[in-house]
Amino acid sequence: MTDERRGGDPLAAASALPRGAGVILRHDGAAGRAALAGALARICRMRGLRLLVARDARLALALGAGLHLAEGMRPPACFRAARRRRRGVLLTIAAHGPRALARAAAIGADLALLSPLFPTLSHPGGAVLGPVRFARFARAARLPVAALGGLTGAHTRGHVRAAARAGAVAFASVGGFSAP
Repeated sequence: MTDERRGGDPLAAASALPRGAGVILRHDGAAGRAALAGALARICRMRGLRLLVARDARLALALGAGLHLAEGMRPPACFRAARRRRRGVLLTIAAHGPRALARAAAIGADLALLSPLFPTLSHPGGAVLGPVRFARFARAARLPVAALGGLTGAHTRGHVRAAARAGAVAFASVGGFSAP
């Protein structure tokens, strides 16, 4: 996940990702977001990566990308129509608990990013789910669940293993784009 506040070069980071990985473009308030999205779309096509655009269905559709929504958001009609016409148009939604996971499933999301699994720099001192609650929520979810939160840094390997044991089908990171 890109984040203009945490720094890092999203283009360089996307260029280093393995085939099959994905990029969620946030950079919500950044000047030049559309140009950055276009450059990321080119890299993603060349490298076999999935691109999702956060909170902007029109930009996502213009790029042939998926859409990532914050918890509580609904996909707009234009995006729902595009999903009916074209296969493979991904919809992911942020979730912080069982209600949000149920809502994501009800509106047809392909994946929920459940967070924060572990303490994270994005929300220092914030409450975390931990592996036990994450596992309980993921098992009860009616859609695949990815882990987000605290998966980079000194404990990366152990945290990713714990997330996998807790039922995460994928892993997301903001810090991965801000690594030197």
